[in-house]
Amino acid sequence: MVLPLSWIQAAGEAASQAESGRFASPGIDRARALLEPLSGNAWVLAAAALVASVIVAKLADLILGQTLKALAGRTSTLFDDRLIELLHRPVIQTVVFFGVLVALAFLEPGAATTSFVTRLVWSVIALVWTVFVLRASNSLLRGVSEHDSVLHIIEPRTFPLFSNLAKVIILALSTWCLISIWGANMTGWLASAGVVGLAIGFAAQDTLSNLFAGVFVIADAPFRVGDYIVLDTGDRGRVVNIGLRSTRLMTRDDVEITIPNSVIGGGRITNQSSGKSPSMRIRLPVSVAYGSDIDALREILNEIARAEPLALDEPAPRVRFRAMADSGLNFELMLWVQDPSLKGLALDALNTAIYKRLTVEGIEIPYPKRDVYLHNA
Repeated sequence: MVLPLSWIQAAGEAASQAESGRFASPGIDRARALLEPLSGNAWVLAAAALVASVIVAKLADLILGQTLKALAGRTSTLFDDRLIELLHRPVIQTVVFFGVLVALAFLEPGAATTSFVTRLVWSVIALVWTVFVLRASNSLLRGVSEHDSVLHIIEPRTFPLFSNLAKVIILALSTWCLISIWGANMTGWLASAGVVGLAIGFAAQDTLSNLFAGVFVIADAPFRVGDYIVLDTGDRGRVVNIGLRSTRLMTRDDVEITIPNSVIGGGRITNQSSGKSPSMRIRLPVSVAYGSDIDALREILNEIARAEPLALDEPAPRVRFRAMADSGLNFELMLWVQDPSLKGLALDALNTAIYKRLTVEGIEIPYPKRDVYLHNA
C-alpha cells in the first residue's frame, strides 16, 4: 500500500475542483480558517501557511517519533526501530507539501495552474511514500531472512527473490496511484501490459517453469542444503545449492551435477538425511553354503558389526535370515551409520572383515555352479 485510498480519492477530487475554478477540502478549509485572521494579504497568508507547515511538521515528527520509540522499546526486534528512522522524512515532507496546498488556496491562481500544481504535489507525496514503503519492505524481508525461526521460505538465499517481487508490486501500485491522480485512462495501459506479459510467458516458458518449480521447492522444503538425496534417475549426492532455476548436487565422486528445478519438482526424491535422525541404515547381504552353522554365522556377523567404528551402538546391529535360495542361505546384516556419506566406507570395511572372518572360520561362501551332462548319440 503506497498511499491510503482515501488520500488518492482526495487528490483526484481536489484536482477536479481546481479545474472547475474552486479549491475546497476539509483540511485546507480548516487551515485557511485558522490563518485568515492574521492578515488580509494573500501573499502574507501563503507565507504564513508555509512557515506553519514547517513548524507543524517538526512537532508532528517529534511527537510521533517519541511515541513510537516508547512502543518500540517494548519489543526485541530491530525492525520497528528501523521503521521509526525511515518515518521521519516522509512525515515531515507530507506536512510541508500540505502547507504548499494551503498556500496555493490563499493565492488562488487560475484553474489550470491550480489543477497542475495540485496534481504535482500529490504525485510528489505519492513518490515520497513509495520510497518509504520500498525501504521498509526491504528492511522487513532482510530481518525475516536472518531469523530461520520466523518463516522458513524467506532465507538469505531467497531474499533477492522476495525483495524484487515486493519492489515490483509496490512500484505497480505506485504507478496506479500516479495514473489515478492525473486522471489518465488505464485501459490502454492494462491492455499493453497484458500483451507484453503474454509475449514474455511464451518466450520464457522453460525458464518460468524452472523458476516456479524453484519457488515450490523452497516453500515445500523436501530437502535442504547439506542433505543427502537420491533422485529417481539414480543420482545421489549432497545438496550444495538450491537456486531459483536449478539445484546442484555434489556426488561421492566429487563431481557437481546441476539439475533443473522442473525435473526435481516432477520427480521422486529420497532424502536420506531427513527423519528423526540424520543416521542411515545400511543393509548388507551375506550368503553362505547349505550345511553352514547359522548360529555361529549370526554371532560372527554381530561381532563384526559391533567392532566396526563407523557403526552406531544404538540402534543395535541386527541379523536376519532372509531366504533359502538356489545356491545358498541368504542373510542380511543391518546396522546404522551416523551420516549417509559414510555408507561407502562402512560397506567396504564390513565386506572386508566378513570375507576374512568367514575364510578363517571355514564357512563357505557359495557361488553359482553348473553341472554339464554329455549324452552319447
